Amino acid sequence: MKKLNHLPVVIILLIFASPAFSQQKYVFTDTKVIPTTSVKNQYRSGTCWSFSTTSFVETELLRKGKGEFDLSEMYPVRYTYHQRAIDYVRYQGHLNFSGGAQSWDLINGITDNGIMPEEAYHGIEYGEPNHVHGEMDQELKSYVEAVVMNKNGQLSPVWIKGFDAILDAYLGKVPEKFNYKGVSYTPQSFAKQLGIQAEDYVSMTSFTHHPFYKLFIFESPDNWSHERLYNLPLDELIQTITAAVEKGYSVQWSSDVSEKGFRNDRGVAIVPLKDWSAMSEEEKQNIGNVIIDEKTITPAMRQEGFDNYTTTDDHAMHIIGLATDQNGKRYFKVKNSWGTTNPYQGYFYASEAYVRYKTMSILLNKAAIPAPIAEKLKLK
Repeated sequence: MKKLNHLPVVIILLIFASPAFSQQKYVFTDTKVIPTTSVKNQYRSGTCWSFSTTSFVETELLRKGKGEFDLSEMYPVRYTYHQRAIDYVRYQGHLNFSGGAQSWDLINGITDNGIMPEEAYHGIEYGEPNHVHGEMDQELKSYVEAVVMNKNGQLSPVWIKGFDAILDAYLGKVPEKFNYKGVSYTPQSFAKQLGIQAEDYVSMTSFTHHPFYKLFIFESPDNWSHERLYNLPLDELIQTITAAVEKGYSVQWSSDVSEKGFRNDRGVAIVPLKDWSAMSEEEKQNIGNVIIDEKTITPAMRQEGFDNYTTTDDHAMHIIGLATDQNGKRYFKVKNSWGTTNPYQGYFYASEAYVRYKTMSILLNKAAIPAPIAEKLKLK
């Protein structure tokens, strides 16, 4: 009888110890959010680098007290494609050529090419409501490949005009001047009055195949411009991102989003402790839905992913905040460029493990770097 008296208690304990009751759905609390502009949609274009960096620049303008701007994402795409074609031909086709590029291509390009508001250059001339670049990208690639084939025995001086004509047809001609709030600007004069200077920004990463605290040419196919990045130990890279956001500076973030733990549809990016092959079907279905343990990420794991192509440079986004879940675990709040249809209206929460594991590069204001790290990089 005593056993029967204790039976209800045992049943209750077993029920609440079962997976159905022990699994917690994510509840995020923002602890720091940097004012930013609205979420945009790159749609069917490989231009995340421009969307994320344009968002970064717009957010910098807000931080600097310049006001809110909606800048053109396609203007940097236009001038980057032009210069990339020239380099591709000069390298006789031995250079990556696609719609993808890097954050520094936009920042560095402001100096020579300026910048424009969205209303002055939408970059859609092909009868679609959103950016659709499949046909254009293929035509541009076919064109430069034909130039490199050199059927005439030498290149004509007008081949780049033909290339630019394709860009004109799809993205529109770039106006020499435009009016914005009653003032006439060129792209260069508009950039000047915004005050964004390329020398104020640096790009960083963390890999063990190069010395730390030194610059190296980042080995990514989209680094067509051969930009050199600062190399930090992994802990200091995370420290830099975190400290920047805490100080009110956002961070442009390029990462790998091919992981099973990246669930934009659920607004979460994590690194599950269990490998995918070892998970049950229920566990797979719950990824990004309920809180689970994550892997502890080491520099060696990160390097291995880069070296064996399981970590690739496939998407660029924008870190604009910090958050915690209900257990006090920290996450980075990330602004994406896939529209606003996910649970957090276009934002998602990336765990520190995910950022440690899958960050390819970051771009940020030099002033956001913690002083001890800036001194090691000789930026002070």
